[in-house]
Amino acid sequence: MTTPARTAEVSRDTAETKIHVRLDLDGSGRSRLATGIGFFDHMLDQIARHGLIDLDIEAKGDLHIDGHHTVEDVGIALGQAVRQAVGDKAGLTRYGHSYVPLDEALSRVVVDFSGRPGLVLDARFSSGMIGGLDTQLVHEFFQGFVNHAHVTLHIDNLKGVNAHHQVETIFKAFGRALRMALAPDPRAAGQIPSTKGVL
Repeated sequence: MTTPARTAEVSRDTAETKIHVRLDLDGSGRSRLATGIGFFDHMLDQIARHGLIDLDIEAKGDLHIDGHHTVEDVGIALGQAVRQAVGDKAGLTRYGHSYVPLDEALSRVVVDFSGRPGLVLDARFSSGMIGGLDTQLVHEFFQGFVNHAHVTLHIDNLKGVNAHHQVETIFKAFGRALRMALAPDPRAAGQIPSTKGVL
């Protein structure tokens, strides 16, 4: 018996951005990324690589203003694509968590494919900018994602001095947590992982 492909393709066009996302939740971690913000591309690559998600993202945004609309709208489109690819969540592990260190930095991410959007992010970045990415936009990216993927997400940067390391541990841990939550549960094949019977 073959398993249905968990793939999705989403386009989001507004007056501020044009975003195209294609993904395969059962991929090998391959990515093609072009958002116009180099460090953001590097972080999206961490999601793909550590989540074992094949991820293509092309974004054209109003970067002459700043990166806000581009980063937020990529989060929205990625959330929509993940929600579409997951389907009814039958047989899904549902919960995932990960701790990831990078030198002095350490972050923890916990995700629940609950059907209820919610974000708690506790991080005090040591710098306002990393390359072309405003660190305030880390929150905006994840807020856009949870609102449209319909997940509950807790993110804590537990330690860190270098802002690059702080943000990178968050994105790596997010990828690993997604990988765990999205994995099929062989003991609950075909079952919705909730006593409600729906997520």
